[in-house]
Amino acid sequence: MLRYFIKTFGCQMNFSDSERMASFLESHGLKPTKEKTNADLVIFNSCGVRKMPIHNLRKNNPRIKIVLTGCIAQRKDVQKILAKKVDLFFPIKDIHLLENFIYKKFEIKNYKSTQEKINYLSTNPKYTNTFSASIPIMTGCNNFCAYCVVPYARGREISRPADEILEEIKELIKKGYKEITLLGQNVNSYHSPSPLYSGDPPANAVTLRAGMSRTRDRGGVINFSDLLKAINNIPGDFWIRFLSSHPKDMSDELIETVTTLDKVCESVHLPIQSGDNVVLENMNRKYTRDHYLKLIEKIKEGFKKNKPGAIFSLSSDIIVGFAGETKIQLEKSAQVMRKAKYDMVYFGQTVAWLMKDNISKIEKERREKYLNEILKKTSLENNKHYLNKTLDVLIESQKNGAYFGKTRTLKNVKATVCVNCHPELVEGSQNLIGKFVKVKITKISTWNLEGEIYEKQ
Repeated sequence: MLRYFIKTFGCQMNFSDSERMASFLESHGLKPTKEKTNADLVIFNSCGVRKMPIHNLRKNNPRIKIVLTGCIAQRKDVQKILAKKVDLFFPIKDIHLLENFIYKKFEIKNYKSTQEKINYLSTNPKYTNTFSASIPIMTGCNNFCAYCVVPYARGREISRPADEILEEIKELIKKGYKEITLLGQNVNSYHSPSPLYSGDPPANAVTLRAGMSRTRDRGGVINFSDLLKAINNIPGDFWIRFLSSHPKDMSDELIETVTTLDKVCESVHLPIQSGDNVVLENMNRKYTRDHYLKLIEKIKEGFKKNKPGAIFSLSSDIIVGFAGETKIQLEKSAQVMRKAKYDMVYFGQTVAWLMKDNISKIEKERREKYLNEILKKTSLENNKHYLNKTLDVLIESQKNGAYFGKTRTLKNVKATVCVNCHPELVEGSQNLIGKFVKVKITKISTWNLEGEIYEKQ
């Protein structure tokens, strides 16, 4: 029996791809192993911005086959360097190449080679979590930002059919899933033809129709706002999250939808990458600092209008030390951080492929530390709003008598059971993982919240 091992690097999209790859491999008779040294087939799902060590796995197992996919698999320089260590390089969208490779390399009898294309996004994934799932709604990108490999690695944008996405989510909700995260390199450019305009209406027709008041005006095309409404209309108690959004496609319609729907969490991740217009132009980001800040204000106003009293959170991505960035331009990013008052920022030190990296690693680290100090202040200030509030928390794990989970606003929470309030929860507390609970926040820090569990939903 052939065994496989998948090592995933990078973003949630890669981890979602690996879940679908695992299902694909098992449909061809392979079994998983937790140790790569015991595997016949080792797959590295790579990332363009994360280091990916490929060890000499053949030292103790000369039969082992090594495959590289993900965002750097198609780079010629990478293929040249790893030519003697890797048996197959393939883009995830061409998963049929992996099928042929398995049958040929392992000399499986009675197999006829095929070059038939397989839509890997339509493959039923092997979910690694029993209550939280990441659902790719599109893949690829049309933006060609100067620092990003995605358009070259994944190709142009392709959106999954809305009815297919809804069916996948409906099945998850039936199984008791509590958190659905929609994934894409640019989810807010999602667009799909409506099944309502092609033949007999599917089972999802009513759900889709309820979420698409303006779809007919667009010639039957479903956009991301429509999709969110349709998912929100699926019966059940669950949260909706999404990653990642591009500011140039964050429309007023989408802001209204995100800040209105009850199942969509009050947490928006909107990458700015730089607060300076010249740097943004060099990055090919297609928006300005002022446009971005207006979007942030619209999002804040939307939550205040549509969910009065609700706490919401904002996060972003910022690249420090992008090729040619001056200290004055860095300060522009700092100004945006102070105005936006982010709860979290993910800092990167990526450079453009074809631009000279003229900023030292030490200087980049200094600049990141400077911006991180601003983030610490805004995060702590934002967390003060949670003190003495009772919040819904999805419990993810348990350790040393405490429970750990996240709020709708993606805040990390450490919680203990309030014995005096609900002694019955103590006895059955091991069943809280994957459940929503009510937690009263009693303590805050820069990044985390602490409190007591008062009620299990």
